Amino acid sequence: GERHSLDIREVVDLLRLGKQYIDHSIATNKREDDLYHAYNLIDLRDPDAVSIRRLYEMLEGQVAVLSAGYLSWEASVALLDSLRKSALYREDQSSYLLYPNRDLARFADKNRIPEKLIKDAGLAEGNSVLGNRNIFVKDAAGNWHFNRNLRNARLLKEALAEIKHHTPEMSDREIERTLEIYEAVFDHQSFTGRSGTFYKYEGLGSIYWHMVSKLLLAVQDTFYRALDAQADPAMLEALKAHYYEIRAGIGIHKSPELYGAFTTDAYSHTPENSGAQQPGMTGQVKEDILSRFGEFGVVVRGSKIQFHPALLKPAEFLSKPQVFEYYDVHNAQQSLALNPAMLAFTICQVPVVVQLGKENKVLVTLQAGGEIETEGLEIEAALSKSIFNRDGTVAKVEVRIASHAQ
Repeated sequence: GERHSLDIREVVDLLRLGKQYIDHSIATNKREDDLYHAYNLIDLRDPDAVSIRRLYEMLEGQVAVLSAGYLSWEASVALLDSLRKSALYREDQSSYLLYPNRDLARFADKNRIPEKLIKDAGLAEGNSVLGNRNIFVKDAAGNWHFNRNLRNARLLKEALAEIKHHTPEMSDREIERTLEIYEAVFDHQSFTGRSGTFYKYEGLGSIYWHMVSKLLLAVQDTFYRALDAQADPAMLEALKAHYYEIRAGIGIHKSPELYGAFTTDAYSHTPENSGAQQPGMTGQVKEDILSRFGEFGVVVRGSKIQFHPALLKPAEFLSKPQVFEYYDVHNAQQSLALNPAMLAFTICQVPVVVQLGKENKVLVTLQAGGEIETEGLEIEAALSKSIFNRDGTVAKVEVRIASHAQ
């Protein structure tokens, strides 16, 4: 295609219009229980209308709406309250299913056509469709089934076209009704893959850990947005409580007996009938690393590293002296002696030591010698850039947090 220049106002107007439609879509998909529908299924068979129906509640839908930044703090808390009471919650693991668990039809009950569907369609035994065993088969018990070779609607259409070619009296209405019965029996439109058919591999009754960690990060992001907006303290406390409830359900915070595996290893999923399965088969680690930085209060705004300790728990600080070992930007192993009431971590291989004090301030130690002290809890943009670039300018960062700031 050809490229054309656009006035920036046209782009902004398009984005504003798109946001209006997205906001409307989110609002329309709110459920009565304060959760949100994740998938709308559309039916375009009627030439004069589009019909819509929804699938069951899904964890990913709740993660999406929280991450969108659309909800008020009150609505976010209401959603999380409802989620805890929903069919998605697995009490034995203190965590959430991807989709609600449900019973599947037994093998003998599959591909069984209810008599009512045939009668309502006006199909009679012996006519060109119902009487053709390439389409319908009647078993010894008198139950109707589709021919086993009709694996999808395309094959059914081809078979019907072949019959019509040899049986001109077959009406288009019979073909249309047969296709409708086929979809009513198999409901391919609602098929969600292994999550709705397997009992393992992230299937029925399984917790999909990556999505749980996405939920954790979404709640943390919501908490920090509420903090920036100076939301009601009660809302902040409620979001914080939900955050740590979700966090407590994640593997590393459990016993090996409950988790069913080494708790420091990331696993894909936990089925209903066993411990965690498929080690390493997950992107969960990414979200957990981001969430951990958020717990330490690390945020980046305006190209500056900032520290907001609102989620930081007193229990994170050391109760006795300890040595912190890390690898610096030159991949050389280093160590720092830590005292009680301190904690340490690294940002881009630069050590950050946090300790409680009387005032909020940051002390940056330079590799070349000297220190830069700033009031408040942020590192200036130039030094933040040096840390991000791992250029070796910054040797260490000390963060002093006033006790009342927690």
